[in-house]
Amino acid sequence: MNKNLTPKFGIQNEVNIPGDKSITHRAIILGAIADGITKITGALVSDDCLATINCFRQMGVEITQNGDCLRISGVGLRGLKKPAKPLYVGNSGTTMRLLAGLLAAQSFDAVLDGDESIRRRPMGRVAQPLAAMGAAVSTKEGLAPIAVSPCPHLTGMDYKMPMPSAQVKSAILLAGLYANGATRVIEQHAGLTRNHTELMMAQFGANVTTDKNIITIHPARRLAAQNLIIPADISSAAFFLPLVMLLGKKLTIKNVGINPTRTGILDAFAAMGGCFEITNRRISCGEPVGNITISHSKLKGIDVDAALAARMIDEIPIFAAAACFAEGTTTIRGAGELRFKETDRLAALTAELGKLGADITPTDDGFVIQGSKLGQPKQTPVLRGYGDHRIVMALAIAATLAGIPFEIDDASCVKTSFPDFFETLDCISPL
Repeated sequence: MNKNLTPKFGIQNEVNIPGDKSITHRAIILGAIADGITKITGALVSDDCLATINCFRQMGVEITQNGDCLRISGVGLRGLKKPAKPLYVGNSGTTMRLLAGLLAAQSFDAVLDGDESIRRRPMGRVAQPLAAMGAAVSTKEGLAPIAVSPCPHLTGMDYKMPMPSAQVKSAILLAGLYANGATRVIEQHAGLTRNHTELMMAQFGANVTTDKNIITIHPARRLAAQNLIIPADISSAAFFLPLVMLLGKKLTIKNVGINPTRTGILDAFAAMGGCFEITNRRISCGEPVGNITISHSKLKGIDVDAALAARMIDEIPIFAAAACFAEGTTTIRGAGELRFKETDRLAALTAELGKLGADITPTDDGFVIQGSKLGQPKQTPVLRGYGDHRIVMALAIAATLAGIPFEIDDASCVKTSFPDFFETLDCISPL
């Protein structure tokens, strides 16, 4: 699907954003292996999360859906069944890596596979630590598909993370639920990765603790089903922050997850001079939640170091787009992980924002962006989305802010995380 947009004018004052993708994945996974019925409200029903649901259905878990509500009949820690065919994860790296950890402890063979994009993403980084626990896990030269064979028992271990990755950490913690003895994951890099797995495990009754940068999981006898309300995804909300700030309007986004491991984007915009207020702070699903009200702001360029980049890694595409409109220079460092996402996001952003007139120079692990209003192309630019949902959405916001009509290819990939993105953009943005 190609998408054509011609920016107009007008704005809505309040909006709801879909549920958090990371939290929805984890709620489905743990609900499937818990005892009893888990009910999830506000789930993100996107392509990625549907892939997780379908994988568990193939393993004998009954999951019913009514809108954004899920009902999961958990089968317990040992109740999953051998799938009749490879488990297809589509484009979901979260599904593949987290299920690799879970399947490592099961009593049956299984294969995890996905689309062309997922087959280019590194999977040795999850297979290696699982093998160190005794799992029989193999990849195709470090890439998908991932094959898992039965293992008599896993052994708990201390694992020092060689790179910041919440997906790898989560795979190890899921395997640790079944291991003999405690498993400790030590995060060694600037900025801790998102901790949704730890919080969700505790919600289901697992014995998991965090001491600074060390996460410890003890083997579990059972997990207890839960009733969960998923907060709105801050990664999806982030696309509209610079849009509203720079349009000079005001907007409230309700029920947004504000987990400190995910609010790097808020800290970055605050440092740029962005104006927003968080109200109605509370805890939902074990996660901090609040309403974010955004106001007109004059943004200035800043330096983003590796610690902050780690806390906003998924939001860097929209942050880079916003930096194009800030006064002065913005530098982003420590974002090399973006080269291993759905596409090489550093290269994609450089190429496509450049088509819109941005002055952006890539580095090995980030960008240098000279902020100014984007230039006006001589003709309607045809932008490439690379099949990457966050690239597509960031480019749509950048072009909208610049007032440039544009065409973008493969826009349907927004269904990965934000199926109604363009409809929401029509409500919020200059229409």
